[in-house]
Amino acid sequence: MSRHHETLLTAQSLCAWYGAAQILYDVDLEVRRGEVVALMGRNGAGKSTTLKALIGMLAKRKGAVSFLGHDISKSEPHHAAKMGLGFVPEDRRVFTDLTVMENLEVGRQPPRRWADGSEAPLWTPERLFKLFPNLGEMPQRPGGRMSGGEQQMLTVARTLMGNPYLVLLDEPSEGVAPVIVEQMANMILELKAQGVSILLSEQNMHFAELVSDRAYVLEKGQIRYQATMAELAANDDVRRAYLSV
Repeated sequence: MSRHHETLLTAQSLCAWYGAAQILYDVDLEVRRGEVVALMGRNGAGKSTTLKALIGMLAKRKGAVSFLGHDISKSEPHHAAKMGLGFVPEDRRVFTDLTVMENLEVGRQPPRRWADGSEAPLWTPERLFKLFPNLGEMPQRPGGRMSGGEQQMLTVARTLMGNPYLVLLDEPSEGVAPVIVEQMANMILELKAQGVSILLSEQNMHFAELVSDRAYVLEKGQIRYQATMAELAANDDVRRAYLSV
């Protein structure tokens, strides 16, 4: 199987609930090796819930979720993380008392190989500081003394220390300064160039267009449209119906 058709993550008929309220209805999606896929929709469409349901952070979910050919639909989040599924939550959870370097060490996992035996990207603090120069300038700074954007980068960098095959990235451009948004876009394209796949939730069409190959559009917990990013960008009707505020 050629590497670009190797499917890493698949969800079929994924449903999820918060308490008694059903949020997701029969979501089907897939992410292939080395591609960036955007999960788009307005606030409250179910984007973050989809990412949490995929990695197993919700108590109540049903449907099939497969990662690297393994069924993870009943797994705990730490099992998926150990298998190489990274997750960067929207609320930037850095350890505020730990330094940048210590935060990175927390995320460290052993090197990985792809199914075909080739080496998966191996991340070290040195490599990450090339990707995130801001962090490289403050390796001894405590997480609590960093800006929101820097904390966002540290959260991504810590996830990468786990050498993930695929990263679930929740709202990367949300609430950070334009210069950080630009660095986020560059970072995603760099990860893609290294062969890492990314599924990101995003409201910002411009940002999604910069980085994504394909898009799924969610509304009220259902996928209403899927296409290449270029097709979505060209489809005014879909954008008006599901994305414009």
